[in-house]
Amino acid sequence: MKKNSIPLPLLGGLSADQFFSEYWHKKPLVIRQAIPAFSPLLTPAELFELAAQDDVESRLISFFKKHWEMKNGPINKLPLKEKKDWTLLVQGVNLHHEAADNLLRQFRFIPDARLDDLMISYAADGGGVGPHFDSYDVFLLQAHGQRRWQIGAQKDLSLIEGMPLKILNNFTPEQEFILEPGDMLYLPPQYAHDGVAIGECMTYSIGFRAPSHQELGQSFLNFMSDTIELPGRYQDPELQATSHPAEISQEMVEKIAAEIAKIKFSEEDITIFIGEYLSEPKSNVFFDSPEKPLSPKRFAQNAQKRGLKLALKTSMLYKGKHVFINGESFAVQKEDAKLLTKLANDRCLSGDDLSETTEDVLEAFCLWYEDGWLQLA
Repeated sequence: MKKNSIPLPLLGGLSADQFFSEYWHKKPLVIRQAIPAFSPLLTPAELFELAAQDDVESRLISFFKKHWEMKNGPINKLPLKEKKDWTLLVQGVNLHHEAADNLLRQFRFIPDARLDDLMISYAADGGGVGPHFDSYDVFLLQAHGQRRWQIGAQKDLSLIEGMPLKILNNFTPEQEFILEPGDMLYLPPQYAHDGVAIGECMTYSIGFRAPSHQELGQSFLNFMSDTIELPGRYQDPELQATSHPAEISQEMVEKIAAEIAKIKFSEEDITIFIGEYLSEPKSNVFFDSPEKPLSPKRFAQNAQKRGLKLALKTSMLYKGKHVFINGESFAVQKEDAKLLTKLANDRCLSGDDLSETTEDVLEAFCLWYEDGWLQLA
C-alpha cells in the first residue's frame, strides 16, 4: 500500500490522498478525536510567558461595548481571567517549543513549502476574534476546554470598516459544532467562521503559507534585481531637434522597452527564488548560537558520534541540486545531495549517516552549528 493511501487517525481515518481529493481547498471537515485524549503542550502560564517575549509574535484581542480592540505584543499584562470576551494569540509557538514543533510535523503529509506555523489561542469565556475568513487552509485543534464554531460558505466577504480586525460585515453561519479536546476542524481558504470559547479554552491553529501573487511578483523582481545585467547606456545618435521639449518621444519609449525586454529568467531562477523566499525566517526570528562553540575538528568528531538535528527555527528545503536553508541557497554535488536531502526531510542525521560525509559538507555543517541553525543531537 502506498504511503499516501494509508488511513491516518489525524484525518479521521482518511488517507492523505483522500483528504486532498475530497476536502483540500474544497470543503470543511470535522474530525472527532483526531488526537485522542489530547492535552495542552503548554500551560497557560508558559504561553503567557512566551507572549511577553520580544522575539515572539503575539496579539491580545478583546471585545466590549460592541467594539473590538487589538494590542500587538509583547504582551506583559493580561486581563483578569474572570473577565470575559478576550483572546490571546501567540504565533510560531513551534519555533520555541519542541513538543509544539513535533505536533506541527504531524502535518508533513503537506509539503514544508506550504506549512507555516502553529499558533495557540488562549481565550477566556466568550473570547474569540469575531466572524472572519482566512486566505489560507487551516486546521483548528481543540487543546483545552470547549469552543463553539459556526461556519458558512458565504460569498459576501465584505468587512466592517474601521475595525482593527478583519470582521465580516454579514456573517451567515450554516453549520455549528462544539469541539472538545482532541477534536479538530479543517477549513479551506475563504470559508467564513467564528469560534467562541465556552469557558476557558485553548485552540491550536496549524496554518499554511499562501502568499499573494502580488507579493510573489514583487519579491521576485527584488530577487532578480541582483542578477540583471544590461550592458551599455542609452544612446540616440539619430536624435533630431524638437519643438515640444517636454514631450517624451516614441523613439525613446521603444528603445528603452527593447532593452528591458532583454531581461530573461529561467526555471532555475524561479526555483532558487522560491527556495530562498520560502525558507527565509520571519523578521522576528533570531537564532541562538552556542555560547562556547566547538572547534571544527571537535565539532566533526562529536557530530559523527552523536548526530545532528536542525534547530526548531531552521527551515530547510531542496529542489534538484539546490538546497535552501534559512533564506540561503547552495548548489550541491551529487554525492552530497543524498545526505542533505535526508537532513531536510528527517530534520536530523545519525552519527552513522555522517560516517562518510565530505569535507565540504562538514564545513557547512560547522558554520550552521556556529550560527545556531544546526545542533548536536
